[in-house]
Amino acid sequence: MPARIVEENPRPFNRVAVDPITLDIVENALRNARAEMDAVLFRTAMSPGIREQHDAFPMIANQEGKMVVGQFGSFLWGFIQGYDGTIEDGDIFVTNDPYSVDGAISHLNDWLMMMPIFHEGRLVSWAAMFGHMTDVGGKVPGSLPTDAKMIYEEGLIIPPTKIFRGGRLQEDILRIMLSNCRMPEWNRSDFFAIIAALRLAERRVRENIQRFGADTYISAMWDMLDRNRAAMGAIIKMFVPEKKSHFEDWIDDDGMGNGPYKIACSLWREGDKAIFDFAGSDPQSLSSINFLLNEEMFKMFFGAFTINLFDPQILFNDGFYDLVEVRIPPGSILKPLKPAALSCRTHMLGRIFDLMGGLLGQGAPDALNAAGFSDSPHFMYSGYNSRGEWYQLFQIGFGGIPGRPVGDGPDGHSLWPAFTNVPNEFLEAYFPLRIREYRTIPDSGGAGLHRGGNGISIAYEMLEPGEISIHDDRWLTYPWGVNGGEPGMRSTKRLVRTDGTEENIPSKCDRIAVNPGDILYFNTWGGGGWGDPLKRPVEKVLADVRRGLVTVEGARRYGVVIRGEAVDAAATEKLRAEMARRRGETRLFDRGFESIEELKRRCKAETGFEPPKPPVFAPFLRAAQ
Repeated sequence: MPARIVEENPRPFNRVAVDPITLDIVENALRNARAEMDAVLFRTAMSPGIREQHDAFPMIANQEGKMVVGQFGSFLWGFIQGYDGTIEDGDIFVTNDPYSVDGAISHLNDWLMMMPIFHEGRLVSWAAMFGHMTDVGGKVPGSLPTDAKMIYEEGLIIPPTKIFRGGRLQEDILRIMLSNCRMPEWNRSDFFAIIAALRLAERRVRENIQRFGADTYISAMWDMLDRNRAAMGAIIKMFVPEKKSHFEDWIDDDGMGNGPYKIACSLWREGDKAIFDFAGSDPQSLSSINFLLNEEMFKMFFGAFTINLFDPQILFNDGFYDLVEVRIPPGSILKPLKPAALSCRTHMLGRIFDLMGGLLGQGAPDALNAAGFSDSPHFMYSGYNSRGEWYQLFQIGFGGIPGRPVGDGPDGHSLWPAFTNVPNEFLEAYFPLRIREYRTIPDSGGAGLHRGGNGISIAYEMLEPGEISIHDDRWLTYPWGVNGGEPGMRSTKRLVRTDGTEENIPSKCDRIAVNPGDILYFNTWGGGGWGDPLKRPVEKVLADVRRGLVTVEGARRYGVVIRGEAVDAAATEKLRAEMARRRGETRLFDRGFESIEELKRRCKAETGFEPPKPPVFAPFLRAAQ
């Protein structure tokens, strides 16, 4: 049953008219408050995942829990409906349990904290934020075990809990949380950094109410939600056709030698509503690549994707959610049944964005995106240094952004707009490693009228004995190109030992022993290309060659012949005509293979690895249903 909200002054909300100037003032005040929440967090957190890479997501919501400003909406409504307890002034809630909030957060590393904001005894707003903790216990450092078969192997599970009750910290509960992780000092700092961000949001909300009054403030938030709904409604009508479109993609493997695992989705419009149906997706995996996809979270993904694609000036919030219906079959890899493992869901989360790119433009191909978000590769390195001190690194890597209707994909970047890389100087100062190389990989982006972004190669030299873990994908399937664009390069991982021996490392592995002097070459995938590469202006190809993004040989994928420092115009014209004749009509999608069976046959020769065995699915747990 829904939570019971305890208000000393339960006066009904009175929606009032808000003039445009006041509305803009409140909107910008909340936008700024959200930015301040980030600033407070990043300046006070200790873990590099939050402090440097910004793997944390703030929001300010209205009194019903609908996000008005932020990055990740969706979880407050589910929490309010599912929490069996009271919500009172001074409370702050914490949870990391995906199953208790129906996937509103998606693995145990994410500590979600939610704070109701009261004014004169009445609930007027919410502030919330979650951040990825470097470690929450479990069987491997980093708490992301590839071979976990149940969520209980992945770390401490925290059900929705009042960590502050009436303004007082429940120190015994926090002590239990910190005693079950390998980096308690980092987790404690990150925990209080999130609390500080929430209290900052609370102050800013109170300032708005003091200036405009509670009813005007709440009414302005509803107006902001309504404006988003109107804008998203127009986009849906323009770009989501009534005719059903369908697309499929795959997670390459489960880290246990099985795969690929299919994600399928159909999209169509009924009246004003966009329908996404994931029927046909594979059942849940036996390993930890499952993704408990909350329907509201998918709506958030859809909104963020379309707004960034079509009009970044639109304020992103939860206002449009009733215009989208999401259907996900229970027991599928996107709606696994408890206690399925979830820690390595990042591959599936990233692939959802590629899937949307393949779906949304089929009714309007000029709006198609190529593949390239694909994944969020992780590198972990841990052990005891020569002083007997424990060290532990969790780092997110970036691949090539896909070619897009508006231009080339950035090289080695993240589609999450707030994510940044960890500076090499920070890594070398705080961890026992040296960055030997940090560069884009020439020719790794798919050729196209708009080039796919190149992947990144980072060479980590280990300075202390320890263990590394790698979580990545796109080593088997390619990031596909669209509208004649070619696929991007796949990811590779290569470990060079001090004795000169080399070994290719799987894209998903844990506890690989390393010694001082060993060097890991961590190479991420390139983004798919957009449009016919033979139509790319030769001056752009030449500029890419001069910048080291494309090689002289790679320029021939665009039909461009470069001799010395210049383009050979006659040879280029001849080569382009010959390539166009051999190729024929361009394809809407170029996956780099015709079928999974064909790709598996080519696997060992192309990657050095045996092809994955057929997918292994977890048994359906009827009791959990």
